[in-house]
Amino acid sequence: MATRVQAAAASTEKKKPVAKAAAPKPPVKKPAVRPAARPAPKAAAVAKPAPEAVKTEKKAEKVVKPAKVEKVEKVEKVAKPKKVKQVRDSFTMPENEYAVLAQVKKSCLKAGVDIKKSDLLRIGVSLIKNLKIAELKDILSSLTPLKVGRPKK
Repeated sequence: MATRVQAAAASTEKKKPVAKAAAPKPPVKKPAVRPAARPAPKAAAVAKPAPEAVKTEKKAEKVVKPAKVEKVEKVEKVAKPKKVKQVRDSFTMPENEYAVLAQVKKSCLKAGVDIKKSDLLRIGVSLIKNLKIAELKDILSSLTPLKVGRPKK
């Protein structure tokens, strides 16, 4: 009599071995290669004419040199004005005079003129430039005096 172990061994020998699924191989990483620059398109082959044909063409076509062209006078370059350096400055003025700037700005915007406070001050400077010293003194005396320096916070 066969033992259980022998019977089990015999039964396994009769069975066909089952093929194990092959373990998936990790994908092989290819080194990063930049695509090569495309080669320049080849120029079409130019057929050279026979030497005899070249001679006949030269005889047929006489090179006509243009008549002497008068030299065109060089146009004088317009001198560009030098850029004016911009200066940033801070100043102190009373609220009521500052409010006048805001009012003039609003009225200009209503009229369709886009203007900034700095433009208004520049206009004022250009108007002062045309004043006589006597008129300037009168206007200066009518202004309220300001304390020198920055106001305390």
